[in-house]
Parts: sequence; C-alpha cells; structure tokens
Amino acid sequence: MSADPSPALRLRRLRASAGIRAMLTETTVEPRHLIQPLFVTEAEAPEPIASLPGISRIPLTQLAAKCAELRLLGIHGVALFPKIDPRRKTAEGAEALNPSNLALRAIREVKTKSPGTVIFADIALDPYTTHGHDGILTDDGQDVDNDATVESLVKMALLTAQAGADFVAPSDMMDGRVAAIRRGLDLAGRTSTGILAYSAKYASAFYGPFRDAVGSARPAGAAPISKASYQMNPANRSEALREGLLDVQEGADLIMVKPAGAYLDIIRDLREATSLPIAAYQVSGEYAQLHAAAEKGWLDLRATRDETLLAIRRAGADVILTYFAEAYARDFAARG
Repeated sequence: MSADPSPALRLRRLRASAGIRAMLTETTVEPRHLIQPLFVTEAEAPEPIASLPGISRIPLTQLAAKCAELRLLGIHGVALFPKIDPRRKTAEGAEALNPSNLALRAIREVKTKSPGTVIFADIALDPYTTHGHDGILTDDGQDVDNDATVESLVKMALLTAQAGADFVAPSDMMDGRVAAIRRGLDLAGRTSTGILAYSAKYASAFYGPFRDAVGSARPAGAAPISKASYQMNPANRSEALREGLLDVQEGADLIMVKPAGAYLDIIRDLREATSLPIAAYQVSGEYAQLHAAAEKGWLDLRATRDETLLAIRRAGADVILTYFAEAYARDFAARG
C-alpha cells in the first residue's frame, strides 16, 4: 500500500475564515501607533503641496484645531515642521534660535489650545539655512562643521523644550548631538523633555517632496557638499546598529529609522538589539510613490497603504511617522 500523499500539516486550517484570521493576527496597526507630520505656514490659507497629494501646509491659526481633530481620531502625536520665510534664512540658520520663530509659536499654540497633543519637534537647521544643509558650514564652505552645529542644536532644543515640546527630535545626524542635547536639557532643568533620535537616517533618494514642503532643497549654485557626508550610506547595515546603540547610550528615549520601507531590516536589527521604543518614518517619497501609482490605476491606494504600514510594524516599529496617519485613522474609525 502506497504512503498517504496528503500533507502532515495543513496550516490553511488557521486561515480558513475571517474570524480565525482575526483571532490569530500577530501584528496590528491602530491610530495610536501613528504620528502625523504637519507642515506649518504663516500664510492665511492652507497651501496644498503638489508632490504630497492630500497634504497641505497648515496656517498657524488652524494648527491647534487640526491637532484636536487628530486626537479625536486616536492620533496622539504630531511632528511639526515649519515653512520658513526665505527672507529669514541665513547661512548659519540664526532664525532657529529666534524665541519667536514660527516653530516655537506653533508649539505654544498647540500646547495652549490642544494640550493633550504629544509634540515631536524637529531639531535641525536645514529649514533655516540658505544652503539647505542640516548644519553650519565650515569657514571654507566645503563641509558641515559638526561641533559648531551641535552647539546650535543644543540651544535650539532648549528653546523648543521651553516652548512646550514633549520630545525634541534631532534629525541632523551630527556626531555627539544626542549626548549634548540631553546634557543641555538636564542642566536647564528640562529633565522631563524626551529625545526622539533620528538614529539611522539614510542619505536617501526618497526625501524630495519633504524638501519641497519645507523649502529646504539645495539652491542652484550652492556649494557641492553631499548630505552623504553626515547621513548614512544606504549600503550599510552594521553602522546603523552602532548609531542606534550609541544614541541609546547617549540618552535617547526613542530611536528612529528613516526611511522605513526600504530599511525594514534595520528596524528589525535595532528591535532585536534594544528594548527602547523604535520609531520609523515612512517618508514623503514613499507616500508620493503610492499616490502616483494609484493615480495611474496600477495599485489600490488603501490596500497598499495598509500593507506598507503593517510591514513597518511587523519589522518592529512601535510608532510610525507617516503622512497617511489621518487618512488611515479615518478609515479605521469607519470600520468600527
């Protein structure tokens, strides 16, 4: 008699119905896992961003109402990014240290009118510099001066904490900035202000729409300095682990991988190496490419959106910064 050819294990039994699949789902994405990036402007009306369909720069006067609306949808956190008037930009990014700048007024506005919103405030000079780099240039203009930049970032972080930000988020990738910011905050009595460190921020091709949104694209004729001199090499994996663990050692409260979709292995590596919460940034280019493909009819926007967010969570991210946050939360609510 011949051997029974049927499988010894039939795993499809665990996928046989919607109810079974729901009970055995390992990873979920809920609005509480998402952080909505918000672009802030001093204009009187919202300014649609062509390269980010459905996303607009929000007038300062409407910002708190938007944050309150997001909270009702279950989104507790926002990441604020100002669109600075080009006339206020300088080579050193001095406007970043203006106590009345747009970013600080935005934080105060939200904390006054939507006090339950958790604010993640960007700490970087690129929105404020004429050259679009994340720091102060050396005297010869051929590099970013790491230590001079860190000094400025510490001052910026302290002003941001004083304005009411829950977390300062250094996104510059300068060496030693997390330790310096933590020390500066603690010495100023701001021990409750957290640090979300952009620990593995890669020199990625996916940032273009963001630079349009904040006006930080490198101007024509600018010095030929590559952001690859301070952002990470996309080819490197072990370096990301070193960067992340160093930020943990220096006092970060959360660490982040940016971009998310092309770097799921990095998220997993850091998840296995530390118990700190891990954030991942589904960046502007990731958002824009899904919209572009959906507009062509090549992909289902909602299905691919949900799958990408699920993959980022499955890789090990506790929270995700994504431009899809509000739309996802509205669909989540509609599903009941």
